[in-house]
Amino acid sequence: MDFHLSDDQQALRAGVHELLAGRFPRERLRAAVDAYEAADDEPVLDRALWRELADAGFFSLLLPEADGGAGLGLPEAVLVLEEAGRALLPGPLVAGMLLAGAVDGAAAGERVAGLCDAAATPALWEHPSDCDEVIVVTEHAACRYAPDGLRRAAVRSVDPLTPLARLLDSPSGAPHAADVPRLRREAVLLTAAQQLGGAVRALEAAVAYARQREQFGAPIGSFQAVKHLCAQMLVRVELARSAVYAASVTEDPVEVSGAKLLADEAAVRNARDSLQVHGGMGFTWEADVHLLLKRAWLRAESWQSAAAGEEALAEALADGHIAV
Repeated sequence: MDFHLSDDQQALRAGVHELLAGRFPRERLRAAVDAYEAADDEPVLDRALWRELADAGFFSLLLPEADGGAGLGLPEAVLVLEEAGRALLPGPLVAGMLLAGAVDGAAAGERVAGLCDAAATPALWEHPSDCDEVIVVTEHAACRYAPDGLRRAAVRSVDPLTPLARLLDSPSGAPHAADVPRLRREAVLLTAAQQLGGAVRALEAAVAYARQREQFGAPIGSFQAVKHLCAQMLVRVELARSAVYAASVTEDPVEVSGAKLLADEAAVRNARDSLQVHGGMGFTWEADVHLLLKRAWLRAESWQSAAAGEEALAEALADGHIAV
């Protein structure tokens, strides 16, 4: 079996990379950070950008062609979300992609869909003030709500680009007909893809800085300690990429759990190492490294925490699902 990306998949990834580089460059990223910091629980999502993404087919990627979508699969969705994670693109992107066929107007970018994992403790809802409809998912069921039908309390998010609210209760809502195990599994995988993109950007930032920053008359990238940090970052990226891409093909629950674990580790540790390579500059608000680390911390707890992933793998080992 050939696991290389096809020409169409490579073109898709390159197209999304070019789109986000043009529509969400660093200047727009920093402007978004300022806007979110000043929002104070008010709607702040860039709806114009959201509609641009929808016009490019971002949210309708998984919809069948008969329903106006691209009719593609998880491998392609992973490539798109990887680039979104690399760009630090804000918004409930996983929800928008997975609920495009369930929430009217979501595929066209006219309405913003939210997805909340009520099985987690605490149950956190991303971008609560921006969502037009939210699907709350427990272990075995899902219900849809209007945003004002849920009691919530604002939570200070570690990531300035991801406002959060904690669900205080889950009143009875309209049942949402969905394959809940599959919905949860795909949410885990697409979140892992975002983490992979963040890990790639952290590596790129570290390498670029190590090439241009000089100390003792030489680029710091020529120093062995810095070389080792960057090499370890690359190894984490390649391991996570292999796992995430493979899980998108097999859709095996255990492989998805393993992919999320590896992607979380790559995103968090690469952001930390990138900060180390940047030295004192990495700790400043003006540098982007802290944004990568904060996003990685947040996503590491989204849809599957490290503890939950490790338990899933341990159970698979115990029952023989994974051969040793």
